[in-house]
Amino acid sequence: MYIGIDIGTSSVKAVLFDGDQRLLAQASEALTVQRPHPGWSEQDPEAWWGAVERAVDALAAERPLDGLRGIGLSGQMHGAVCLDHDDKVLRPAILWNDGRAAAECAALEAAEPRLREIAGNIAMPGFTAPKILWLKHHEPEVYAHIDTVLLPKDYVRFRLTGHHVSDMSDAAGTLWLDVAARDWSDDLLEASGLNRGHMPRLVEGSEPSGDLRPELAARWGCRGPVVVAGGAGDNAAAACGVGVVTPGSAFVSLGTSGVLFVSNDRFSPNTRGAVHAFCHAIPETWHQMGVILSASDSLEWLARITGKRPAELAAGLGPVDRPSEITFLPYLSGERTPHNDANARGAFTGLSQSHGPADLTQAVMEGVAYAFADCQAALGAAGTDFASALAVGGGARSETWLRIIANVLNRPLEIPADADVGGALGAARLAICAAEGADPHRVCAPPAIRAVIEPERCAVARYADGYARYRALYPATKEI
Repeated sequence: MYIGIDIGTSSVKAVLFDGDQRLLAQASEALTVQRPHPGWSEQDPEAWWGAVERAVDALAAERPLDGLRGIGLSGQMHGAVCLDHDDKVLRPAILWNDGRAAAECAALEAAEPRLREIAGNIAMPGFTAPKILWLKHHEPEVYAHIDTVLLPKDYVRFRLTGHHVSDMSDAAGTLWLDVAARDWSDDLLEASGLNRGHMPRLVEGSEPSGDLRPELAARWGCRGPVVVAGGAGDNAAAACGVGVVTPGSAFVSLGTSGVLFVSNDRFSPNTRGAVHAFCHAIPETWHQMGVILSASDSLEWLARITGKRPAELAAGLGPVDRPSEITFLPYLSGERTPHNDANARGAFTGLSQSHGPADLTQAVMEGVAYAFADCQAALGAAGTDFASALAVGGGARSETWLRIIANVLNRPLEIPADADVGGALGAARLAICAAEGADPHRVCAPPAIRAVIEPERCAVARYADGYARYRALYPATKEI
């Protein structure tokens, strides 16, 4: 048996699978986020650990874990967990969606002009390195006592194994990793005033990182050694869960935020287009992501202001094959790819007295689809294409929305047959690889496909015109 644990922002999820990857049990524990000041976002690492303990306790209560052989970890990326010389947490973790370190991003890029070339990414406040530099400037007493910096899932690993270890995919989101070399960069670390001694040991996500502590093995009724895999950052783990591990394979995630994820056989950055270029969770593999900040969250917003549920709005729309007269910019929380503009804001244009909720719903869905097209173009500028993509995330329940996206991207979208369990499934698959020495490409196989939504030739041409209008709107409104 194998456990996958996903340390998210809103919850910790744990899933138990057998050797044939059949789901045996699952448990979830809610988390809360603390926002002590506007733009700040923090969590207590002890809350993650308590949630993990309770979730695995629940699995053990449902199914005996005497045959457990491996644990895999997936986690929210970029968070900064600072430990002192005695491995005590110095302050609450600063999370991925914390925006306080904008000035430190400019300072890092000035201190190391090759940062984008080495790290493959623009310095953004959400990454780990600017957070540590912020502590140096604003909480020097904390900074002075930092002995080790860990990412969220790697703090949980430390509590599970006693070891400071990270994997390549999560480490790539710190701005301290030489992503092409899959190793810490001394130059990038120096720009934050750190060195390799502050960093965890690196392993591939499919490799062992240590064994479960004996006292925890006894608590959960495990008989033999339990290997803890390197694991992955959340999106790389999700990719392992849906089999997006071979070069050119892709998924579109319609979650709160949106992700266009493509697996690569080489390091392929495009920092000008705000593409994320990271290591994948398996050896000799990388990936690129275009990220939009308000995907299904845009429909949630429309539902709130119309007094309806998102599913009601989607059901009331019905099939569409041509763009709305209305154009929507989905920049309700700023935008990442391709603009890297935290101050970007949403907009409707083309409204008239004749328009109602269904028209707004269509425009919102199309605006999100066009944002994915921006991600597709940014990936293309880095030399990356894909023939088709898996559709995942809560928004993928709407076939109308998926049909719009397929027509905008001019790519087929594949709908998996089984409901996925996100990064936790990918984490469990990495646990199988680490515990059994199994081939990640065999273990991380694509799912069975329930349906394929093909782009429609006439609709593709119409949506190309709609996308051109969308592309013109951001520069026209940026100054106001």
